[in-house]
Amino acid sequence: MNKRLSMVGITLLIIAVIYSACAAPAAAPAATPAPAESAAAAPAADQPAAPAAQSGSLLDTVKARGKIVCGVNNQVPGFGNVDANGNYAGFDVDFCKAVAAGVLGDAEAVEYRYASGNDRFTLVSTGEVDVLFRNSTWTLTRDSAEVGMEWMPVNFYDGQGMMVRKDSGITSLDDMDGATICVQSGTTTELNLADVFRTMGLDFTPVVFEDNDKTS
Repeated sequence: MNKRLSMVGITLLIIAVIYSACAAPAAAPAATPAPAESAAAAPAADQPAAPAAQSGSLLDTVKARGKIVCGVNNQVPGFGNVDANGNYAGFDVDFCKAVAAGVLGDAEAVEYRYASGNDRFTLVSTGEVDVLFRNSTWTLTRDSAEVGMEWMPVNFYDGQGMMVRKDSGITSLDDMDGATICVQSGTTTELNLADVFRTMGLDFTPVVFEDNDKTS
């Protein structure tokens, strides 16, 4: 179970990623307070995350280094995985290449760093990666200043579901009362599973794994 902007306007995306990662926001002039507007909750979706603005210029650091350190998944075919030749490939990986092409003029000037569900945000907030492009659901908590990241626009929407054996006889969640269910740790999927089963009044035993390969 997992979650995920089209490639339209990739130049604008590149500018947005680098600007958000490198530029500290200018101080805004004082303004007369206006009534706050309520914001509709956004659907759960995946977004790339960039490091929060820090002292100095991340852009200058990347240019001096000559490559972008990009946090990605390596276990989700089509989005981020390692092919038979040992090369990173997928939708998320292409965003890393687009940023490298826009900033350094070389789409291959990327050092890929595997970011697990548990350490992906730590890698961003500590500066171990310059930018994160991997399946990561936007939440208010993750988008808070304390986490130390700037979130980019949503680039993919998906849903969640269960995978069971064909001969299990399970056709709905109601049939899974008392089931043992594998789920990846450090994900909104883990939280959603507990929320849904609690709402439906169903019991289950979670078996939690750190990565996709072990979960499947």
